[in-house]
Amino acid sequence: MRILKINALKIAAVFLTFYSLESTAQQQENPISQDPKFEQLLNEKRKLNSNIDINDRYKIQIYYGENSNARKTLAEFKKEYQDLDGTIIFESPTYKVWVGSFKSRIEAERQLVKVKEKYPYALLIKPSK
Repeated sequence: MRILKINALKIAAVFLTFYSLESTAQQQENPISQDPKFEQLLNEKRKLNSNIDINDRYKIQIYYGENSNARKTLAEFKKEYQDLDGTIIFESPTYKVWVGSFKSRIEAERQLVKVKEKYPYALLIKPSK
């Protein structure tokens, strides 16, 4: 019985040795072909993302509440102020409508005075990073 255990161990050791040599065959490099337009698209996306300074600019918040009312408020705002861009931001559990993108606080405050005529609860914000 003891001889069988030793032989079984020897066979297992030889098998594992050959198996481990075969497992190193996964070192081969496979070439990946990719459409050149994909690289061009990625470069364009990188350019766009580098130009976005969302967190470095002042915004005007004109609404804070439910999604349906936020969409209505944004649609009304875009009709009246075509020169300012607006977006809806979700912060659980409410939606915010932010408009404009101003480099300086003075510029933002000037626009805030105009916007407050129609949206009296509008306020000036600077999103945190």
